[in-house]
Amino acid sequence: MKALDLTMAAVVGVLFTTGVHLLLQRSLTRALLGFILLGHGTNLLLLVAGGADPGAPGETPLPQAMALTAIVITFGVTTFLLALSFRSWRLSGHDEVRDDVEDRRIGTVREREDAEPATDVPDEAPGGADEDPLRKGPLWRWPRKPRGTGGRS
Repeated sequence: MKALDLTMAAVVGVLFTTGVHLLLQRSLTRALLGFILLGHGTNLLLLVAGGADPGAPGETPLPQAMALTAIVITFGVTTFLLALSFRSWRLSGHDEVRDDVEDRRIGTVREREDAEPATDVPDEAPGGADEDPLRKGPLWRWPRKPRGTGGRS
C-alpha cells in the first residue's frame, strides 16, 4: 500500500467525519457545509477507487462517470439547501431548526401512557370510537369556520 493511498484514505475519512458531524447540527448553514464536505469526500473516494491512470488499457471510465454524476447531484442539493437556509434566515432572522411543539407533545403523552400502570379498559371508549386520544388537550383545536357568512356568497 502506498503512502498516497493512506493519505487519501485519511482525507476521505476526515471529510466524512466532519461532514456527518456538521449535518447533525441544528443550524442549516452548518448542515449545508456538512453536506458539501460529504459530497467532496464521496467524489474523492470515487476518484481514488477508480485508479490513478484512467487512460491505461483495461481501465474503465465508470468511476469518473460516477464522480461526475455525484458532482451534479451535490450541486443541485446544495443550491436547494442554500435557498432553504436563506429563506429561513429571511423569515425568522436565524437559521436554527427548532423543535416541533406537536412532536414534543405527542412524545410526552406516550411517555405518560408508558409510565401509568395498566388498568382495566372498557371495550368502548367513553367518547366513542371516532375520538382520538392524542388530539385531546389545550394544544390542539379543531379549525374554526368563518363567522358571519350565513351561507350567502
